Amino acid sequence: MANEKLLVESDVYLKAGIHIGTKFRTKDMMPFIFKKRPDGLAIMNLQLIDKRIKEAAKILSQYDPEDILVVGRRENAWRALKKFGKHTGIDVFAGRYPPGALTNPNLDNYIEKKIVIITDPWPDRNVIKDALKVGIFVIAFCDTNNVFNGIDYIIPTNNKGRKSLGVVYYLLAREYLRNKNLLGSEQELDESIEAFEGEA
Repeated sequence: MANEKLLVESDVYLKAGIHIGTKFRTKDMMPFIFKKRPDGLAIMNLQLIDKRIKEAAKILSQYDPEDILVVGRRENAWRALKKFGKHTGIDVFAGRYPPGALTNPNLDNYIEKKIVIITDPWPDRNVIKDALKVGIFVIAFCDTNNVFNGIDYIIPTNNKGRKSLGVVYYLLAREYLRNKNLLGSEQELDESIEAFEGEA
């Protein structure tokens, strides 16, 4: 696939390691795996990752910011999450998700959402459980070691690396705003991908 068809040049993806998975590969993730490196790490298909980010942004753009929640317990995601929220106006939980926040109206921190983005299905599993209880659509970043239980739409990606998470959240924010006609089709965010990739 030619570079102009990707959301960013392939070099940006490759340098961020967005396609590098783990040594463990689940049956769920096999369709997204391109090959296995000599060191045992699985490599995901870059074109499929790009396609899934585009499609996820289209799904998201059907919702207003107040209807969306983004969650990431993994510390490597915190800066990207905060930048994503700043640019889109979408609520984020960078850190521990308060149990019951999506399901228990009696809690002070109760919120109503229609769709949630999960950074990693394992550390963020409590969010998925709550979303299932109340019928909230779940988009999740899935590495090669993840399973799809309770997930409606997956974005295959390295969901552990700070740089890869920065790239995915940058692109999701940009494409969400473009799809909502809040950013021109060739316009970039007023912060760089590197700003999303930095330390929390």
